[in-house]
Amino acid sequence: MRSTPMITALFGNRDYLRLFTAQVSALFGTGLTTVALGLLAYELAGADAAAVLGTALTIKMVVYVTVAPLVAAYTDRVPRRSFLVGLNVIRAGVALALPFIDQIWQIYLLIAMLQTASAAFTPTYQAVIPDILPDEREYTRALSAAQLAATMETLLSPMLAAAALSVISFHWLFVGTAIGFAVSAALVIATRIPSATAAAHGSLRERITVGMRIFAATPRLRGLLGMNLVVAAAGSVIMVNTVNYVRDTLGGTQSGVAMLLAANGFGTMLVALSLPRVLDRAGARPVMLTGAATLITGLGAAIALSLANAGDWRWGAAIAVWATVGAGTAAVLTPTGQVLRRSSRPADRPALFAAQFSLSHLAWLITYPIAGWLTTAAGFTTTWLTLAVLAAAGITVAVRMWPRHDPDELTHLHEAGTIDPALLTDAVRVDDRFYRHTHAYVIDAEHRRWPNEAERELAAA
Repeated sequence: MRSTPMITALFGNRDYLRLFTAQVSALFGTGLTTVALGLLAYELAGADAAAVLGTALTIKMVVYVTVAPLVAAYTDRVPRRSFLVGLNVIRAGVALALPFIDQIWQIYLLIAMLQTASAAFTPTYQAVIPDILPDEREYTRALSAAQLAATMETLLSPMLAAAALSVISFHWLFVGTAIGFAVSAALVIATRIPSATAAAHGSLRERITVGMRIFAATPRLRGLLGMNLVVAAAGSVIMVNTVNYVRDTLGGTQSGVAMLLAANGFGTMLVALSLPRVLDRAGARPVMLTGAATLITGLGAAIALSLANAGDWRWGAAIAVWATVGAGTAAVLTPTGQVLRRSSRPADRPALFAAQFSLSHLAWLITYPIAGWLTTAAGFTTTWLTLAVLAAAGITVAVRMWPRHDPDELTHLHEAGTIDPALLTDAVRVDDRFYRHTHAYVIDAEHRRWPNEAERELAAA
């Protein structure tokens, strides 16, 4: 019951409510595209649809990895509302062009255009939310609401698509995508979005690399990199292999593809609904590690399913596996924004969100080609076993890199003359050379590296 007033207050913020609704609208449009793109690939390539989807999604990941850091370098220098609106308009235009293509190379071209706009939109949008919701508890609820919105999209968009496919061609789903982006643009226009905090980093190279530098120097963020790989390994099975598994192995229809994707979304929704209270009590690390372990369990079950003999029971088993992957995905992704916010100053937040956007999609850049091309060459079992090995490596990195004891505040030393004295007003002078300082520690211009255990013990002595 405690969370109800907080959620009511959260949606009482009109600017946040408009942005949240804009996100939901764009997500539903994107969800329709997910279903339609798989069916379009199957129409043009048949049994090779997995390879086509794998290539298209690899192009998407290349764009995400390269474009997001460049956008972050300039996001504090452009009006963010106009920028977000323009990107939605571009995405709507590309979606309207997709129904008219009849060549595989055209899929690749339009996907590159669509995802370039998305690579600029998503980290910019994510960095706006903390500025609108400065309260930590409200922001935590907003993260859960955002994941729930993404979950409802993965659940309801395929169900809506399945219903629509019973009366119309899948090509019309792209029109629904365009409408979703257009509504999103209109809602962003009506929202008051504060100007970005100007970052202190001067050169283009510094602005591009600051987010990556924070990632490299922060232990919990290095652990997050491992979890990104787990999510990508399991998620690529859903995104790339669902259409071929349903059509060629289970003998299902277009509606069967949508049903299995909806099962994945249902699993995500169940976990996302319960996470706000769990995060308040347990913290991000145990929740995310549990989610990563759940994803590996789902991959193991998928491998077992790929070895099973024919039978109608496989439909029920597949639904359970796809739902398990959805549940694990929600447990990892929902707290990610909270971890990023905790690890950065407001001025560096757009760069850090962009770095996470790029680095997480770098993991997908590894797993999408495996899920697409290896499936075509060697089948589901070999592919899913390979992805499970990658996921196991990812969770190992996460456990080793993210310390179990990870306090917000750290006691550390500053050498006299190396930092602005105005920042040391609450510090304690230890001797002629060092000041002892305790505060919420993040990597920034004054704190270039993470203090090791020996340095922390010396500072606390």
